[in-house]
Amino acid sequence: MNIEIYVFYFFSVLLLFSAANVVLSNNAVKSAIHLVFSFFFSAVLWLILNAEFLSVILILVYVGAVMVLFLFVVMMLDVNITALKEGFVKYFSSGLAVFLSMAILLIFFFQRDFDESDKNILVEINVISDDNTENLGYVLYTEYLLAFEIAAVILLLGIISAITLTHRKSSVTKYQNPSEQIDVKKEERIKILSDEDLK
Repeated sequence: MNIEIYVFYFFSVLLLFSAANVVLSNNAVKSAIHLVFSFFFSAVLWLILNAEFLSVILILVYVGAVMVLFLFVVMMLDVNITALKEGFVKYFSSGLAVFLSMAILLIFFFQRDFDESDKNILVEINVISDDNTENLGYVLYTEYLLAFEIAAVILLLGIISAITLTHRKSSVTKYQNPSEQIDVKKEERIKILSDEDLK
């Protein structure tokens, strides 16, 4: 057998183990860390399947950004472990039924899809090199240029909207203006009130 098969099975077992620990761990931080390992092992499997771009994106985006945010949120939460264990036991049978049904449907779908993939090819892509990332870039900037530009504009609008909502001044909050504080005069700082003014 080829060495890639052994590497594939090794990382597949590690992926199944870490994915099971995500669900079965009684600590939210440990579950998030096992989810990081699951993403990493999935990226290795994608790398074996010659999907280098997806592998790198999975590590950079999910492990590098999303999971760091998850860890911050999980570490700030006060999770009641006893209530979680009670809910796990209570909904174990229904969760197992949903898991088995989804697994059977996915296995049936992928088996049928891969069996018929050689018979009918939907889209023919011009392959310019052996590098998948270069081929993906070529397809994005030639055949799907309009969709790529629309997605870029939508993401830019999302960034501008987030910045605008964050920096919008509230009418309730009092703000300080340092230039006005520096230019203030002595007469404006102190006002001496007489007894008549207090009445």
